[in-house]
Amino acid sequence: MYDIIVIGGGPAGLTAATYARRAGKTALVIEKAAFGGQITWSPKVENFPTIISISGTELGDRLLEQAMEQGAEVELEEVTAVETDGDVKRVCCDSGAEYEAKAIIIATGAKPRMLGLEREEELVGSGVGFCAVCDGAFYKGRDVAVNGGGNSALQDAMLLSETCRKVYLIHRRSSFRGEEKLVKALEAKDNVEFILDSTVEELLGDTELRGIAVRHPGGRREISLDGLFVAVGHEPDNGIFSDFMELDAAGYAASGEDCRTKTPGVFVAGDCRRKAVRQLTTACADGSVAALAACSYIDAI
Repeated sequence: MYDIIVIGGGPAGLTAATYARRAGKTALVIEKAAFGGQITWSPKVENFPTIISISGTELGDRLLEQAMEQGAEVELEEVTAVETDGDVKRVCCDSGAEYEAKAIIIATGAKPRMLGLEREEELVGSGVGFCAVCDGAFYKGRDVAVNGGGNSALQDAMLLSETCRKVYLIHRRSSFRGEEKLVKALEAKDNVEFILDSTVEELLGDTELRGIAVRHPGGRREISLDGLFVAVGHEPDNGIFSDFMELDAAGYAASGEDCRTKTPGVFVAGDCRRKAVRQLTTACADGSVAALAACSYIDAI
């Protein structure tokens, strides 16, 4: 029996474990893939307080090391179900293992939707990215493309246009879904080119991205570039937790900044929660809030 089980070993989950241990609670972190979460995809992180520059992999390792140094336990398992029995929460895993706790923090994150192209996952961090805020500075003076038609894609293109030599904005429809004001602002940029009614059909390059092939009504066009930012949305992985927390139309936990859910003793943290800003720092902030809320809940029962 643990005090707190954290489901998800990204920045939110590992921060939650660290805070739980510092509050004197026993904590177990269960992660199904790789500790550190999606930040490990980033070749360089330069927007985390006190650290000038660090690879995402090293940052993930440090978060894990810190949680374990504080006494948190970790398991590499895939959670298949959560059950409640009074004040006891039971976490069931695909291996058949079961773990019990007084409180649970769900920190499963949200993964970017991919385009489904061959070698796309292989090139993540080597030219293919999902966060212009995180990685855009590495492409200063170079040519990049953004794939998407919503506000996120338009905002990414605007940000990149400030430092990149050329920005191609690719969308599969004839018009953008995002705000007209952003579209007009991008149209006024000399270094931004719209490529509409088009889809990216191939990634060019071996170990690093060197360009893309785009399919449009007139045929195929190959574009040399250094970076492709995919901005076609994210997918939270909250389905198995829907009995314990309200989900919005997109599947995100409909919880506020207090990180509480409708179920006493169940909390949510990080990118799987509905929020306006999804960044490394906001994930860590959620982790600390959720952990302290869980500690208060345990102390009261």
